[in-house]
Amino acid sequence: MIFDRQKRLLALLDALGGSVGHLDFQKLLFLYCQETEDAPSYEFVPYRFGGFSFTSYADKRKLIAGGLLNDEERSWKLTDRGRKAAKLPGADRMKIDRFSRLRGGLRGDALVAEAYRKFPWYATRSEIADRVLSGDVDALAAIATERPVPGKPGVCTIGYEGRSLENYLNRLLREGVTLLCDVRRNPLSRKYGFSKSTLSKGCEGVGIRYEHLPELGIASDDRKELNTQADYDALFAVYERESLPNQSSALERIQAWVAEGNRVALTCYEHLPHQCHRHCVAEALESEFGRKFHPKHL
Repeated sequence: MIFDRQKRLLALLDALGGSVGHLDFQKLLFLYCQETEDAPSYEFVPYRFGGFSFTSYADKRKLIAGGLLNDEERSWKLTDRGRKAAKLPGADRMKIDRFSRLRGGLRGDALVAEAYRKFPWYATRSEIADRVLSGDVDALAAIATERPVPGKPGVCTIGYEGRSLENYLNRLLREGVTLLCDVRRNPLSRKYGFSKSTLSKGCEGVGIRYEHLPELGIASDDRKELNTQADYDALFAVYERESLPNQSSALERIQAWVAEGNRVALTCYEHLPHQCHRHCVAEALESEFGRKFHPKHL
């Protein structure tokens, strides 16, 4: 069984001839998602060569394992089995074929430049923008205008529940976050992108520093049977009474990061801050170090 987004990826690759270089396909997938789909199958982040989807490469590994793509590092290439799997309902396939007719002839620098001109946010970390847009003053100015800047030193919080890795990283970038502080006891997740190794690499790739303070976390066993807000409130009361008072050194590390000029985001799983202990950490920082640490919950 493959996901709908993976079927669309295979169908796009099929419409483009079945074999496309890795950078070209990433840019064509990017343009297809941005220009054709109301709810994009893949989201992207500003990366070294423009818009990049971590999820698409995770899917590539799964599709290779399933025998639907060839195992080639420098290209995306359908197998016979993959071509048979690239079946979509007529209207969806028509959209892909129409996109292929309009954009499928673009390759190399011309393709990259087109993506940068249309969607400058995703070119803000590009290492090749000056070359591929040489002489295009307006396009380069648009990228400079979109480029994120470090936010005001302080603290914010964010949960990854309901977010893709790309959506999450874009939110951090737009908020001007310079350092992500993971306050989970065990930084593992069944949701792609949010286990420690993948999340730290993703942050590094978009210029955000990653730090992990497991001592600020809550043991998994203590987080069971949380069915109502009252259950959460009781858990957090114990945490604030018995755990946080022993973590002054961890709080001081966060304070030092802010003193260095960082905008620090405290992160854990839950979308709602009042159902996550990160709000307790943020409130403890404000109580200990002053109003400057009053958090914004993203």
